Amino acid sequence: MKSSSAESHSSAPPQVIAATAGSLPEQAGALQRARAFAEPLLASEMLDTGENVLAHADAVAAILRTIGGSEAMQAASYLVYACDHLNKPHEVIAKAFGDNFADLALETTKLVRLQRMSRLAQPEGVQTESVRKMLLAFSKDLRVVMLRLASRLQTLRHLAASKLPVPQGLTAEALQVFAPLANRLGIWEIKWELEDLSFRFLEPDTYREVARLLDEKRTERESAMERLRQQIAHDLTAQGIAATVQGRPKHIYSIVKKMRGKSLGFEQVYDIRGLRIVVAGVPDCYSALSWVHSQFVPMTEEFDDYIARPKPNGYQSLHTVVRDAESQPIEVQIRTQAMHDHAELGVAAHWAYKEAGAKGYGGSVTAAGAYDAKIAVLRQLLAWERDLSGANTTADGTGLFDDRIYVLTPDAAIVELPQGATAVDFAYSVHTNLGHRCRGARVDGAMVPLNTPLKNGQTVEVSAAKEGGPSRDWLNPELGYLASHRARAKVRAWFNALAMGETIAKGRESVEKLLQREGKTAVNLEDLAGQLGFHHADALFEVVGKDEFSLRNIEQLLRPPEPASPQDDYVPLKKPRALSGGKGGVLVVGIDSLLTQLAKCCKPAPPDVISGFVARGKGVSVHRADCSNLRNMVLRSGDRLIEVEWGAPAGKEGNVYPVDVAVEATDRQGLLRDISDVFAKEKMNVIGVQTQTVKGTAWMTFTVEVAESGRLARVLKIVSGLSGVRSARRR
Repeated sequence: MKSSSAESHSSAPPQVIAATAGSLPEQAGALQRARAFAEPLLASEMLDTGENVLAHADAVAAILRTIGGSEAMQAASYLVYACDHLNKPHEVIAKAFGDNFADLALETTKLVRLQRMSRLAQPEGVQTESVRKMLLAFSKDLRVVMLRLASRLQTLRHLAASKLPVPQGLTAEALQVFAPLANRLGIWEIKWELEDLSFRFLEPDTYREVARLLDEKRTERESAMERLRQQIAHDLTAQGIAATVQGRPKHIYSIVKKMRGKSLGFEQVYDIRGLRIVVAGVPDCYSALSWVHSQFVPMTEEFDDYIARPKPNGYQSLHTVVRDAESQPIEVQIRTQAMHDHAELGVAAHWAYKEAGAKGYGGSVTAAGAYDAKIAVLRQLLAWERDLSGANTTADGTGLFDDRIYVLTPDAAIVELPQGATAVDFAYSVHTNLGHRCRGARVDGAMVPLNTPLKNGQTVEVSAAKEGGPSRDWLNPELGYLASHRARAKVRAWFNALAMGETIAKGRESVEKLLQREGKTAVNLEDLAGQLGFHHADALFEVVGKDEFSLRNIEQLLRPPEPASPQDDYVPLKKPRALSGGKGGVLVVGIDSLLTQLAKCCKPAPPDVISGFVARGKGVSVHRADCSNLRNMVLRSGDRLIEVEWGAPAGKEGNVYPVDVAVEATDRQGLLRDISDVFAKEKMNVIGVQTQTVKGTAWMTFTVEVAESGRLARVLKIVSGLSGVRSARRR
């Protein structure tokens, strides 16, 4: 005999099994045929729990039968365990039983393998979370989930009967993952047994103590409850209420939870004594409740109406606690037969939605009914996901199971990926550098193209170069290399960094050449960047490399400003006129008709306070009184300062004066157009514009013609009010 992992297939070498001779078989007798197909493969195989594989499959089929599983579902329990013995399991099973059987067997086999590898490779806390994720990944087919529930229950039953050591991971998974799943699906029969068996292994002393307390006076208690059951059944019939009255099973785990949760003693727990009343219809439920409350003393604080307010998993029933003649509490549940069936089987019957249709096996529901059933199942699985993880997900169950897959690393670590992910996505999810260097991939041992979509349960191994980066083709969505937004962002970041490096190198080269021309190679580049308003030198090189920052700014910083020469610093009036009589120009006090020119450095305009400076051979240059160049020239040659004033009133004879306006703003689309529109509306002619943008900030200099500078202040106020403009001032 050979041993294999718990709840897994045998690890025996695959054997080539010929399909049943003849044509494609009919679906009739699928259960018997499936067992006959699997028996020679499984009869001598053992699980590592010591249980015979064929016996395990028999028990799983029996569990499925008790909760309403079709023969087709039961048959699948054998085919799942046969897969490891077939070279081409899908092909062989599909030929013998049909594609539906083959799909179910292969999907369940994948999940079993994933769970086994996860259990071996991961610590317990991580392991249960991985099992939950894997169940979600495979839960598009509810039958896979049901097979796993039944298999886990049978494993615990076997361990309890054999009294062999129990792997703690199995029981922790059963209590923390499988039992809550059965609860959400409403399969109480499996849920309670999973809880009791798991608790028995996890806390054996507490389990034995509660079991002992239940056994004490059990005969006396059960005799009294039987008399009470018969009396209630008789009295309800006398009241015209057709009812079946049953005793309720006692579940040790639920008793312990109530004792701990409410700090109760054993005798205070109402679950110890309980009855269930099953009636024909909802009105009968409330009639029976009224009668029970009239015959016994109700404990009103213990009443719950789950008919009017069903539980999230669809459970409906009336729950009440009453005291009998000896003041002993009794819990009574009242429900219809349909409610009782749902309570016992939950949504297990909904696996029919997968088995319905012309190519199905055993289903008999309509297409609309199948859709409704599927939605009901997805809602409960979604609720189970929220119960365990607290994740925020959509309320209608859509998108939860269709947007992710789970694959394995060669070391059996589970990697979660979006649907349609490739080996490149996988590589980036493991490590960014591995993604950059990814050059090839093996999936389940076979080489595949890098843009091959991965599937649940596959093992992926990446081949990587020692160095290098991603391909630009990976960013082409039509080529299908990347499905993960995170991986795509990492590829973009790599190329952005590459481009940035080239830009910085280009900018550094330009700055260094300028410094060589200026004879300033000893200048510290970091200090230079700081003086220009940058945090570090690379930031300066970046904007220079992008041609967003003029090298003239660096030249001006390296060359202190010198007094402008007379021939360069002055611009004549646009419309020069004779100044005698003070008409339309500048009047030099005491000297009529002396040639005057407006200084280009400060561009004065009426009614600015002005001063004159006698330039040799050029007449008088007129500056604003606060001009820094004027102050420097006066310091050197104060005797050449001369008093001047504006002649004719501003604007008369059509005289206009060029002035510079400096604007600082957040760069945006249409900024230059909006500012120019303001000047146009105010009938100010713009004769020159210079713009420069650095790190999203635009600096603009407008040269406009004005008749007098006082009116300019009002226009600048309008410009300052434009979107994004931080300041607008005259230079």
